[in-house]
Amino acid sequence: MSEPLIRSDVEGLHWPGLPNLPGAHILALLQQFEHSQWWPLETIRQRQRKQLESLLLHASASVPFYADRLARAGYLPDRPLSDEVWSVIAPLERSEVQRAGTALNSGRVPPTHGSIGSWSTSGSTGRPVTILQTALVRQVRRALTIRNHLWHGYEFGAKMGVIRNLPDGSAEYPNGLHLPDWGEVTQSVMVTGPSVSLSVSASTDQQIEWLERQQPDYLHVFATVALDLLRHIRARGGGPRQLRHVTTFAEMLAPETRTLCRELWGIELADIYSGRDVGVIALQCPENEHYHVQSEGILVEVLDERDRPCAPGEVGRVVVTPLHNFATPLIRYANGDYAEVGEPCACGRGLPVLRRILGRVRNMLTLPDGRRIWPRLSETRYEEVAPIRQFQVVQKSRTRLEIRLAAERTLTAVEEASLGDLIRARLGHRGFEFDFSYHDRIARSAGGKFEDFRSEI
Repeated sequence: MSEPLIRSDVEGLHWPGLPNLPGAHILALLQQFEHSQWWPLETIRQRQRKQLESLLLHASASVPFYADRLARAGYLPDRPLSDEVWSVIAPLERSEVQRAGTALNSGRVPPTHGSIGSWSTSGSTGRPVTILQTALVRQVRRALTIRNHLWHGYEFGAKMGVIRNLPDGSAEYPNGLHLPDWGEVTQSVMVTGPSVSLSVSASTDQQIEWLERQQPDYLHVFATVALDLLRHIRARGGGPRQLRHVTTFAEMLAPETRTLCRELWGIELADIYSGRDVGVIALQCPENEHYHVQSEGILVEVLDERDRPCAPGEVGRVVVTPLHNFATPLIRYANGDYAEVGEPCACGRGLPVLRRILGRVRNMLTLPDGRRIWPRLSETRYEEVAPIRQFQVVQKSRTRLEIRLAAERTLTAVEEASLGDLIRARLGHRGFEFDFSYHDRIARSAGGKFEDFRSEI
């Protein structure tokens, strides 16, 4: 990998670069991240605890919602934060954040944290979460995004392609959006090549045609879009010819996507685990397929049903505390996701490991006997049964599933029966009945996301 060229804000000075103030802050963070990723876990936890004490002191003094909540847990502002007090602070449920609204906002954000803006989640559950974030939070987010580029060997002078949700109509097919650089995340820091973006509203055929014209070196794309592209290319050929790397985000990544990426494009794929409300949570290890928690920006806990920390190999709900958002503190925020804790990584990084990201409660299937499992329906090759373009399974009751299909034609009774047998085998249970419905296209959520399974019970 060639050394990136720092963008200089001084007229006539190209090297060494002297960036503008936000860029200088991001470079300072990156320089520290280069060292902190190798610290022992205990050192990382000590630094996090120091930052947590600062965050809780601010929240208890400037957000009445937290003053009461922390006091009930035994928190005393004039004493060091203990493990005992931290463990009894009640996790903050998503519904609580939605009900509290502006009551979670601080009225005394330190001026040195910079300008304050409002961010909202995609509202995939039907009700978005809206919070305030400072310029400081945005700088940390950008630094972690650039860390991901560096971890995976990106050449900053190459061409970046992006397929994502762009509701303002600025990147519609066939032209998409063209920029001379990679956009605001990197432009204040690095000199980059051009970027092209396309709205996820384009069909798979249109996305492939656009990629064939644009020929990006790197592709950032929703995880389900990547899988649709690869399945389409496997069946019909075509697609980009010079991709060096693919990064997926925003959705659960099916293992098949990695396999097809290697088979069809001969390249690796890296996944990002993040949320609009909390920023980057974990990045895929440069040497393995699991994820490293980005501990410099966020504290991540994976808790069991009794809110005890999960051990490696155990699955629990994800509870996060962004360490630097003093505008809307989110302390022990249960974001709705579930994950599996991993063993320490052989790469030598001290950053904690998440082995798998499993999705949300609504993505869990309830079996007829009441047990719940994580279905992995996207790995079944439904197109071998019939000409199916899209599928989605929606659980209506313990024994009944709606199979929504976008297909070239209505399936025959024999094909529907074969498809039902495939799904039952995949679920490991034969106690389900199916209702088939047909659609021209199965729409994505308002945030551009797609779920192949969703429970409505």
